[in-house]
Amino acid sequence: MTTTNPTRSPGPAWQIAELFPEQGELSEKDYLYATRETNKLAEFSDGYLEVLPMPTIPHQRIVQFLSNLLLHFAAAAKLGEVLFAPLRVRLRPGKFREPDIVFMLAQNTHRAHDEFWHGADLVMEVTSEDDESRRRDLVTKRAEYAEAEIPEYWIVDPQQQTITVLTLPVGAKVYAVHGVYRPGDVATSPLLGGFAADVTAVFEAAKR
Repeated sequence: MTTTNPTRSPGPAWQIAELFPEQGELSEKDYLYATRETNKLAEFSDGYLEVLPMPTIPHQRIVQFLSNLLLHFAAAAKLGEVLFAPLRVRLRPGKFREPDIVFMLAQNTHRAHDEFWHGADLVMEVTSEDDESRRRDLVTKRAEYAEAEIPEYWIVDPQQQTITVLTLPVGAKVYAVHGVYRPGDVATSPLLGGFAADVTAVFEAAKR
């Protein structure tokens, strides 16, 4: 008995894509399913799925350095939980981001669920070289994290060799600049008294 296989042609699996609504009409459920099943690093913004570029090795070295530094500091005094991407953070209904590094104070860990966190207490983003990614971290996420009342946001910019620490005044919806730090400086956290990062060491970590 001879069997024949269906005709196969190269190209995208459009039948899979057709299982989802069009961009702009996706739901949170669609986003959670898509990222869980495809293991893609993606964010969700009001019905749109934003697939993020694969990070470079230098980018990941900086993330590793800072996450290890923050983890060591937080664990010593049991201050809270430190994790790194991929991890979904729900900022509000219809808005999910995946910061490079996230921290939640111990008293707020009831907001840290298995599938995603509801907000965070400190987030860090290491900027990438392409214009879209830089605009997302420097402008878009700066506004979104403030709106979500995340108390502290670190923008680590290897291209400019700066670490900008932003803090959210009580009752404010816009970040204030705690400090812009360059090689030779030590970046400090207003939220976590005593936590500091040697800027030179941070950017040297990318060269290992």
